[in-house]
Amino acid sequence: MHPKVLEVTTNITQRSNASRQDYLDRTAAAAAAEPGRSSMGCSNLAHGIAACSSTNKSRLQQEDSLNIGIVSAYNDMLSAHQPYETYPQLIRSTAEQAGAVAQVAGGVPAMCDGITQGQDGMDLSLFSRDVIALSTAVALSHNMFDAVICLGICDKIVPGLLMGALSFGHLPTIFVPAGPMPSGLSNNEKAKVREAFASGEVERSELIAAESAAYHSPGTCTFYGTANSNQMLMEFMGLQLPGGSFVNPGTELRDALTEEATRQVLAITKKKPDYTPIAEIVSEKAIVNAIVGLLASGGSTNHTMHLVAIANAAGIKINWTDFAMLSSVVPLLARVYPNGTADVNHFHAVGGLGFMMRELLNAGLLHDDVRTICGAGLNKYTEQPELTNKRLVWKPVAGISGDKSILRANAEPFQTEGGLSLVEGNIGRAVVKVSAVEEKHRSITAPAKVFQTQNDFIQAYEADELNSDMVVVVPFQGPRANGMPELHSLTPFLAVLQNKGHRIALLTDGRMSGASGKVLAAIQVTPEAMAAGKIGLIRDGDMISIDAQLGLLEVGADLDSREVTSGNKSASAVGMGRELFSVFRKEASSAETGASIFFS
Repeated sequence: MHPKVLEVTTNITQRSNASRQDYLDRTAAAAAAEPGRSSMGCSNLAHGIAACSSTNKSRLQQEDSLNIGIVSAYNDMLSAHQPYETYPQLIRSTAEQAGAVAQVAGGVPAMCDGITQGQDGMDLSLFSRDVIALSTAVALSHNMFDAVICLGICDKIVPGLLMGALSFGHLPTIFVPAGPMPSGLSNNEKAKVREAFASGEVERSELIAAESAAYHSPGTCTFYGTANSNQMLMEFMGLQLPGGSFVNPGTELRDALTEEATRQVLAITKKKPDYTPIAEIVSEKAIVNAIVGLLASGGSTNHTMHLVAIANAAGIKINWTDFAMLSSVVPLLARVYPNGTADVNHFHAVGGLGFMMRELLNAGLLHDDVRTICGAGLNKYTEQPELTNKRLVWKPVAGISGDKSILRANAEPFQTEGGLSLVEGNIGRAVVKVSAVEEKHRSITAPAKVFQTQNDFIQAYEADELNSDMVVVVPFQGPRANGMPELHSLTPFLAVLQNKGHRIALLTDGRMSGASGKVLAAIQVTPEAMAAGKIGLIRDGDMISIDAQLGLLEVGADLDSREVTSGNKSASAVGMGRELFSVFRKEASSAETGASIFFS
C-alpha cells in the first residue's frame, strides 16, 4: 500500500473510533434480532402480505423464507430513472425462481438538476438527498425484509439511498443501475453551441435542437457528472456488480445484470454462509477507496459533500484534508467530458472502471482487504460482464487501454495528482476541480466583482459590463442561505469571457456540480456567508488570489472591519415548495461536514 493512503486511512480510523464503534454496536444489535416477520403479530403480518400471491403469502409465513425490499427512485420524467419502471417485475420473477419474495418497499423522490438548473426548484435539490434518506428509512421501517435492492442513479439519489440504507446496516444491500443512454450529439459539440448561444451567435431554436440531440433517450446523461460519478463510487465501494455501471438500458446484458443482482443479494443474507451486511462493506477502507476512485477519474465535486455525509451515516468521519492528501498521490487516469471529449460510453468501451481499478490496485492506491457484495477483495472488479450463449460471465479487462486519449495506465497518467484540490486562507476553505482546467488557468490574482445571484451576473454580462480580468464572487449560495443550488448557468458565460483572453475565476459558497468546466472555480466555500463566513464581506475591487496548485485562497483586504451588507434571502424562502424546507436551511451543516441536517 502507498504510505500516504495508509496514513489517510489511519487518520480516518482514529478520528472515527468512537462513532464507528457506536454504529457497529447498533448494527450488531439489529442483526441479532430475528427478522421482523418472525416476531410480528398476526394482524401486522397479514397487512404486509395481503397483496401477495397465494404462493408468496405462504412463503412469507415460513421462518426460512427470504424477502427482498426494493426501494425505487423510478419516475418517467427522468431519463435515467425511466427504465426502472420494469425492474420490480424482473426482480420479483428472479426472486420467485429462487424460492424467495421481492416487494417494492417504497419509492423515493428523484429530481433532475438538468431540469431545475437556474430555476427556483433548484433550491430543493441538495436537500432532496436527506429527504431520500428519510424516505428510504420509512420504506424499510416495516421490518419485513432480509435484504435490500436500491434502484437509483442520479445526483442526490444514490447518496440519499445509501445514507438511508446504512441506517439498516444489518441488511445486505445491492445497488442496481439502469445505465447511460447511447451516445448522441457529443458533449463537446453541445458545449460549443451553449457558448455560441451565450455569445449571441445562435438562436434559441438551435440551442434546443443541440440539447435534445445530446439528451435524447432513456438512460443517464453521458457526461461524467455526479450521476455517473455515483456509479463509479458504487463499484469502488463494492456495492454494485462489477462492470455494470455503464451498460446501456434496454439490452439483454442490462437485464441479465439485474437478475444476477437479485440472486446475489439473496446469497449474502443472514441465513446464508456468506452473510454480508452493508455495514461491513462501507468501512473506513471502502470510503478511502471511493475517494481514490473519485480523484483518479476526475469525478464530481458534489462528492466532497456526499461522501462526507455517506461516511457519517456509517459512523466514519472524513474531511477535505483527507481528499487533498489523497489527491497529492493519486494520478488522474481518465479524460471524460467535461475533463475531455469522450463520454462514459466511450470510457466503458476502452476499459472503463475495471481497467482503472486494476491499475490503482497494482499501484497500491486501493485497499484490497475489503468486503464487497461479491466477497472479499476487489479482484472481481477488474473484470467486465458479457453474455456468452445467453449466460452471464465476467472476463478480465484488456491489458492495455483501448484509447490512451480517454484512459491511461498508472505509469503514464494525464497528471500525477488527482482531479480535485483544496484551497484555503483568510476567506475559508474551498474545493477546486482542476481536472478540466488547463495549468495556465489554475491560479489567478484579480479584482473581485461581486454578484448576489446568477441572474445578476448574467444581466451584467448581457450589458457588456464584464470585459476585464476578474474573480466573480457569488456569496450567499450555501446550504443555509438558499439550499445551495448549483450555479451551472454561469458556466457558458464564464467560458466565453475566458475565451476572449480575460483571466477569469469564480469564488462562491455555492455548488458547480460534476459539470464544472474549464474555468477556475473555488466552490463550496466554508464557512458560508450565511454562517458568518468572510466570503460575505468581499466587495468589488478587493484583490483575490486563488492558486489551486499551492492551495491558496486569499483576499487582500481587511475583512474584519466590515459588516455584512447582504444575505436577505426571503425571496428564496417561498414558492416552488421552498417554504417547506425552512428547517433544512436552518439546520444544515457546512459543506465540509456534508451539508446535511443529520450530521454537524
